[in-house]
Amino acid sequence: MTTSATPPARRRPLRLSTLLGVPAAIAVAFLLLPLAGLLYRAPWGGLWPLLTDPSVREALRLSLFSSLLATAVSVVFGVPLAWVLARLRFPGRRVLRALVLLPLVLPPVVGGVGLLYALGNSGLLGHALNAVGVSLPFTTAGVVVAETFVAMPFLVVTVEGALAAADQRYDEAAATLGASGWTTFRRITLPLIAPSVAAGAVLTFARALGEFGATITFAGNTAGQTRTMPLAVYIALESNPPAAVALSLVLLVVSVGILLALRERWLRGGTIR
Repeated sequence: MTTSATPPARRRPLRLSTLLGVPAAIAVAFLLLPLAGLLYRAPWGGLWPLLTDPSVREALRLSLFSSLLATAVSVVFGVPLAWVLARLRFPGRRVLRALVLLPLVLPPVVGGVGLLYALGNSGLLGHALNAVGVSLPFTTAGVVVAETFVAMPFLVVTVEGALAAADQRYDEAAATLGASGWTTFRRITLPLIAPSVAAGAVLTFARALGEFGATITFAGNTAGQTRTMPLAVYIALESNPPAAVALSLVLLVVSVGILLALRERWLRGGTIR
C-alpha cells in the first residue's frame, strides 16, 4: 500500500502592496516630517501678535502684490508663447522649448545673477533701461521680474500640454466658416484650454509666492520694498525663530489652500487625477 507524499508548502510571495507600500510609507514620513516640525515648534500662544506685527503684514502685502502681478504678466506673455510652442513648427523649436523651460531646473540664485547681468544698471540692457529712467535691481519692480522669470515656465508647460492635447478640428471648422485666426483663438481655443490656463496661473502664483533665490540676488532684501515673505522668514530665523515659524505657517496654509483648489476645481477635469 503506497501513500502519496505531501507536496511541500509553497512560500507565498510578498504582495506588491507590501513591496511598494513600505518605501511609500517612508517617503510620506520623510515629506511630512518637516511639516510636523513646524507644527510642533509653532508658538501657538503668541501666534497672533507675531502675525499682526507691522513688518510681517508689510512682507505679506508685498508678497501677495508681487506674486499676483508676476502671475498676470506670465498669463499675458506665457499663453501666446505656449501656443507658439504647441501649434507652430519651425527650425529650433525644441531648442527654444528647452531654453524657455530652463528656469524650472535652473537654481534660482543663478537666475538672479543672470537677471542682474542682463537687466542690471551695467547689464546687457541696463544702459537702455537707464536711458528711459527705468532701474529694476533692488526695487519692487525687480521683485516682480525675478518672480516672473522663475514662475512663468509653470504656466507655459501647463498651457502647452493642454494645447497639444486639444482637438484642432474645432479650429479647422471655425476657419472653414470664415472665422479669422484671432477670432478662432479667442472664441474656440481659449475657452477649451481655460481650465489649464487657470491651473497654470495658480501654479505660477504659488511658485512666485515662494520665490527666494532670484529675488534676493536681483532685488535685494529691503524692508517694505523688496522683502517678501520667504526673505522675511530667512531674516527672522536668525534673530527671532518663533516669528520665522509663524511666517512659515502662513506660507504653509496658503500653499495647502492652493493645492486643494487645484485638485478640486481644475485637475479633476483634466488628465491629472
